[in-house]
Amino acid sequence: MTENYLHSVQKQFEYYKALGEKTFDQLTEEELLWQYNEESNSIAIMVNHLWGNMLSRWTDFLTSDGEKEWRKRDLEFESVINSKQELDRKWQEGWDCLFNALESISSEDFNSKVLIRNQEHSIPEALNRQMMHYAYHIGQIVYVGRMIKAADWESLSIPKGKSKQFNQGKFSKGKHGGHFTDDIK
Repeated sequence: MTENYLHSVQKQFEYYKALGEKTFDQLTEEELLWQYNEESNSIAIMVNHLWGNMLSRWTDFLTSDGEKEWRKRDLEFESVINSKQELDRKWQEGWDCLFNALESISSEDFNSKVLIRNQEHSIPEALNRQMMHYAYHIGQIVYVGRMIKAADWESLSIPKGKSKQFNQGKFSKGKHGGHFTDDIK
């Protein structure tokens, strides 16, 4: 059961990572840096926060508190990413740290306790906590991307009003998500 759970968690993290990347693929550098207003977060700011959180939580996951002393959380919400290249680098670095930590968990470790902000968590609790946190922010990333692209947005799942065609098998996966077969008008 432990291996099945870890495999399932890895697949879910990969899914959310892919949703973010499919959103980035549809946006220009300027759009990735766009903020609705000064109080809102750009996609780049959200990526910077995820990066900081991932490095803090997953570095030495089994042996140190997930809230590292070196983390500067408040700075994660500043406009410090200035290019798509930097966004991509931080995105990948954070996910690499996460996936390396997941690979380090053995069945013997599974019943261990880990700390996040001095709160004890079982391994499944810690994994679930982070998965939900990342899903929350990646949902925000997708939503902002969809707002920016408006009618030019390519759905990452079943497009609005197309469930019937999907259920009839007249739908296939494309670059960014789903699209219909050529014979559908």
